Amino acid sequence: MLTVRNVYKTFNKGTINEKQALCGLDLHLAPGDFVTVIGGNGAGKSTLLNMIAGVYPIDNGKIEIDGVNISRQPEHARAKYIGRVFQDPMRGTAAGMQIIENLALAYRRGQRRTLRWGVTKKEREIYAGKLRILNLGLESRMTSKVGLLSGGQRQALTLLMATLIEPKLLLLDEHTAALDPKTAKTVLELTEKMINDSRLTALMVTHNMKDAIRLGNRLIMMHEGRIIYDVAGEEKKNLHVSDLLAKFEEASSGEFANDRMILS
Repeated sequence: MLTVRNVYKTFNKGTINEKQALCGLDLHLAPGDFVTVIGGNGAGKSTLLNMIAGVYPIDNGKIEIDGVNISRQPEHARAKYIGRVFQDPMRGTAAGMQIIENLALAYRRGQRRTLRWGVTKKEREIYAGKLRILNLGLESRMTSKVGLLSGGQRQALTLLMATLIEPKLLLLDEHTAALDPKTAKTVLELTEKMINDSRLTALMVTHNMKDAIRLGNRLIMMHEGRIIYDVAGEEKKNLHVSDLLAKFEEASSGEFANDRMILS
């Protein structure tokens, strides 16, 4: 479902701030793979997601989704393939619009716009049914402005919007990091349910090693723009946080002390 082949990305090339973010990275996701991604600061995790989503152009290499070469497609053209949830709950929704209007935008992702009446009765029923899954009472508040919702409610709504029309690939960029522990747990449970129920292919960046081990069928660790560890199946299930810390220490040597708190 996703193929990233020999992808390179350097920021601020030729300046004193030059930073090689991805170094010939290769990654393949089969349909239905739920892959968690861990690594220290500057490992290239978010850059990888941004390259796939088309936020920045790649320098070299190739990116394919479901056999379609999207390497040179602009971000808006890739939206029909990709659902994405960001770390900041404010980024995935339009605060000044109603809940139902946000859902209508998500429902029409990748479609041509027309002058037909905005939201049909059938759509309202679909949205209400989907909102009930969140168990947040939002199905009775569909005309409320999204800006009035809490951070957790907005993130849950963003997750629903990202999966309303099943994407070829779901990108989750530390999407619970800005939430309090209780809300983060709720959003993670919703994430797992939505991915499993719809058998979505997903790539989730996280700093929480326990979540990285527990969730998904595969785990990758990144360091300095490369994948240094890739584990799946029974081997992943039998992992412990100490195993990942040891692996990271082996790869990062002197930098380990700086990143250990982040990875714990």
